[in-house]
Amino acid sequence: MMTAARAAETGIAAPGELDRYTYAEAPTGERAAVRPWDGPDTELGRVSRRGSASRGRGLHGQLVQQLGQMIVSGDLGADRPLVPEEIGQRFEVSRTVVRESLRVLEAKGLVSARPNVGTRVRPVSDWNLLDPDIIEWRAFGPQRDDQRRELGELRWTIEPLAARLAAGHGREDLQQRLGDMVEIMGHALGQGDAITCARADAEFHSLLIQAAGNRMLEHLSGIVSAALQVSGGPVTGCDRPNEASLGHHASIVDALAAGDPAGAEAAMRQLLVVHPEVEGVVPGPREQH
Repeated sequence: MMTAARAAETGIAAPGELDRYTYAEAPTGERAAVRPWDGPDTELGRVSRRGSASRGRGLHGQLVQQLGQMIVSGDLGADRPLVPEEIGQRFEVSRTVVRESLRVLEAKGLVSARPNVGTRVRPVSDWNLLDPDIIEWRAFGPQRDDQRRELGELRWTIEPLAARLAAGHGREDLQQRLGDMVEIMGHALGQGDAITCARADAEFHSLLIQAAGNRMLEHLSGIVSAALQVSGGPVTGCDRPNEASLGHHASIVDALAAGDPAGAEAAMRQLLVVHPEVEGVVPGPREQH
């Protein structure tokens, strides 16, 4: 489970805090009053149960978050019309903010805008499910179990290969930085500092994919980062600190330094298999051929 400290750091709302975010704030810092929804679509007027922080992106970013979460959660179902004027009135934002927010959601495949039809919510089959925002929204919505399982399976495909490739490239600079991340994680574990540990862990996995030397894999690094943020379980080795997870990270670094592709891949599989949602759907390391 995500700690309150980590939630504040990442901008992801922690359990029990999911209703505390609003769109507009008065200059004094007090919440702005929200007018009742007067339009025909009463569901659009409900404040999302999974509202998250704006991450400093202003009204535009907050509106993208709110509408995106409502679509992904099913509060706004497929083919639901989204009327800019009604959205602007409900959330007390300008038409420009609404228009730009809908463009962002359209780029993510969540909505479509057509002449004489207007803007409507698109079916799940059209969504860009690899978009980090959609990954986050799904992971904290009704589809959380499926999303976390799918992320675990996808990581099982991406990261062992990245570890194998990285061992064959001999990038000493990246290997040194990976070792540094393991040291930081170890110190953070000893101090009970989950935030620092999570940061170092995310950096470790990002560096590893970078070290693979495959631009297409590197393009997928955002998926791994999103998975680490939303996993909330032992896959990161930081939300529930343990020496075994730290040891697997260190084994990966050792295998890279030794130029041992098979060892690096096996160590990464050992790290990933501790995730309970992955363990039941993929073979353990000893079953690999």
